[in-house]
Amino acid sequence: MRWLVSTVLFLCSVAYGLKDLGAPNWSCDASVMAKSKKVPTSAHSVRFADIKVIGALGDSLTAANGAGAPPGDPLAVILQYRGLAFQIGGDKSLDEHITVANVLRKFNPNLVGASKGIGSENVWEVAHLNMGVPGAESKDIIGQARTLVSTMHSHSEINVKEDWKLVNIFIGANDICVYCEDPFFNSTAPHGKTTFENNIITAVKILQDNLPRTIVSLTGMFNMRMLRKIDKKKYFCEGLHTFECDCESNQKFTDDDIQGVCFGYMDGEKDIQNTGMFDNKDDFTFVVQPFFNGILDPPYSSPGVVDMTFFAPDCFHFSAYGHGNIGMHLWNTIVQPVGFKQTSVNLSDPSVGLHCPSTSCPFFPTSKNSKNCAEHFTLSELD
Repeated sequence: MRWLVSTVLFLCSVAYGLKDLGAPNWSCDASVMAKSKKVPTSAHSVRFADIKVIGALGDSLTAANGAGAPPGDPLAVILQYRGLAFQIGGDKSLDEHITVANVLRKFNPNLVGASKGIGSENVWEVAHLNMGVPGAESKDIIGQARTLVSTMHSHSEINVKEDWKLVNIFIGANDICVYCEDPFFNSTAPHGKTTFENNIITAVKILQDNLPRTIVSLTGMFNMRMLRKIDKKKYFCEGLHTFECDCESNQKFTDDDIQGVCFGYMDGEKDIQNTGMFDNKDDFTFVVQPFFNGILDPPYSSPGVVDMTFFAPDCFHFSAYGHGNIGMHLWNTIVQPVGFKQTSVNLSDPSVGLHCPSTSCPFFPTSKNSKNCAEHFTLSELD
């Protein structure tokens, strides 16, 4: 046991020495940093400082596999560096590493749920409310949703009825990796668009039925065609991806095939939001953050040269720097109004910086308050 603790501490120290992306001394106008004068009852009137709990569902990208792995050590990719995960990691301060959880801690230092350290989803001291499981497909977030619900209901730090909660979802990569093995190909195939969409709906419905005062933020699917650009002339990466993602290495599954399925998933995610099916309760909503949708190229360090510092040693999972970069773009998309969210970003440019919520509509942007903020406007503790 002592050896295990020493090993984990060593790995954490290695992770802390890697290239990273933070936001030193970031802050916003006091009017948007403040919490509401009264705890809001509507999901469309939630200020960022009102959010008390953060959770996440997903796969190895949410578990942050390999994020702290030393360069050239692909075996370390099996380790889940949850404390660095771009949605929910809490290992470092925002000055050192950008994650949505770290940004929210600027608004509410007592935020509950951020994951810390290295370990699996069933170790509370590490995962906290990060339910991401390596290898998970969209069908698996249904079980993750149930586990998240039971964990929140059983934990003394969380008042399920009163606390506002943000649940992040990022899923789909592993569905793409086995799509080409389906026995037939249409929207209702085991990994077809409709099946993918229905899996997300089922998971979110579990959250809606059991978690009042919750905002679900789904990070939109990314175009996995870019993996082949990362692999080009990198035989080590190609070899690893043969085991990690069968369909990415299957040349019968063409670039256009991969892209088409990814676009279908993106459309399915937007359909869930745009139908308003999760806006039928005032204390719950669902929002898509689509910044990945239009990205066709991996990050470059110079023209045509892929920036491998963005990735873990397996050339697929994100490094600590990659998580920080994506965390920045995710946050900047979150604060944009629905209908006006960015659908593409430049992953090669880390200088974008973190944006602040709007001073005219300082609430978590939803479909409803993005159309009419005045209808949902409430006072802050400073008013």
